[in-house]
Amino acid sequence: MTADLPQPPAAFPYSGPDEMREPIEQALQHVVDPEIAMSIVDVGLVYGVTVTPDRLHMLLTMTSAACPVADSIVDEATAALETVAPAAMVVDVELVWDPPWTPERMSERGKAFMGW
Repeated sequence: MTADLPQPPAAFPYSGPDEMREPIEQALQHVVDPEIAMSIVDVGLVYGVTVTPDRLHMLLTMTSAACPVADSIVDEATAALETVAPAAMVVDVELVWDPPWTPERMSERGKAFMGW
C-alpha cells in the first residue's frame, strides 16, 4: 500500500480544469520581473487564476504601485497565457493592488534567491 505523497504548495490560487493548471504555471514561470530578475510566480505577484469555459482570468499585482514596468509585465503575462489557452478563450490579466504585495508572498525559491 502506498501512501499519498503530499502535494507541493500551490504557487497561487487556481480554479479551473486540472489539465490547465500546470501549463499555466509553467507559462507564467517564463514571465520575469526585470527589476528583481525572478519569475512573477516566484516573486508572488500572481494572486490567482480562474479558468471558465470561455475565459482565463488572472489577478496580478506589483511589488509597488510605482513599478515602472507594470504595463510590460501585464503584456508579457497576457502573451504567456495566450500560448496555453484554447484559441477561442479570452485571456484577461487584471492588475490589482489589494491586498498589497509583501515579501512573505515570495516562493521558497524566490526567498532563497534573495538570500532570505
